[in-house]
Amino acid sequence: MRECDQRTLKDRRTQPTPALSRYTFFGRRKEIRRRSDQSKGGYVDRYSSDTLFLVVLIIGMNVLDALFTIMALELKGLELNPVVHAVITIHGDDFWIWKFFMVSIPLSFLCLHSKFRPVKAILVSICIIYTAVVVYEVAFMIHQ
Repeated sequence: MRECDQRTLKDRRTQPTPALSRYTFFGRRKEIRRRSDQSKGGYVDRYSSDTLFLVVLIIGMNVLDALFTIMALELKGLELNPVVHAVITIHGDDFWIWKFFMVSIPLSFLCLHSKFRPVKAILVSICIIYTAVVVYEVAFMIHQ
């Protein structure tokens, strides 16, 4: 083989893409290209608009839940979730900060894994549960 026919370039796939690179904020991959990889799931640089909608809806419902919980407690209501009740006992009205982070951190994890098969169903399920909770809280306040 002639010397000029041999490749001397270093294979870019010998090391994984670092967590912080130019693709972190300016990547172009929105979908997984290969069908075989789509069935396994994977990671993308940009997320779909339906994923954004679900994430924003869950965060909005979380904020509404915290607000309505504070209002219900002022109307002599009870917090039914024992974990949140314990946090309210410890932190008082500042429990919403804890609640916001306890929902937002796992939600960001789910967003990062949104191209894996069960994640969309999990996000939709969380939206349905939060909608039911907020509707219940609104009905409670209307009947008080």
